[in-house]
Amino acid sequence: MHPESKNMVDEIAHLKLKVDAGCDQLITQLFLDNRNYYRFREICTIAGINVPIIAGIMPITNVRQATRILKTGSVTVPAKFQSILSKYKDKPVALKQAGIIYAIDQIADLVTNDVAGIHLYTMNQAETACQIHRNIGALFETKSA
Repeated sequence: MHPESKNMVDEIAHLKLKVDAGCDQLITQLFLDNRNYYRFREICTIAGINVPIIAGIMPITNVRQATRILKTGSVTVPAKFQSILSKYKDKPVALKQAGIIYAIDQIADLVTNDVAGIHLYTMNQAETACQIHRNIGALFETKSA
């Protein structure tokens, strides 16, 4: 849900207006729990929103980034990711790698479940994007005849 939305009903109504006016795709806010994406996609389908919904993934690679996201209160942080933060909060190199691995795992799950696309929020960290692409690029290759 967009941070400025009052509730999910208003969010979906607003999205429906955009789609009816010609919007041909949606990109989600960042999320760490894929179940939220699947639930959102289902709600959109029920509401008659039938455009591709691209998943917004942000690899959490440092404590400052994690703290900022947690303060917003709009991102559900699964226990698995909380454990990563707890274990590696004082180990920046390990936290960066664990954050990238977590994002790769999210993306693999999304692709397996027919996501329309992935938008990486990498905050100008080109190496993070490259590292993820090296690990998931083949998931997006189409089969040759």
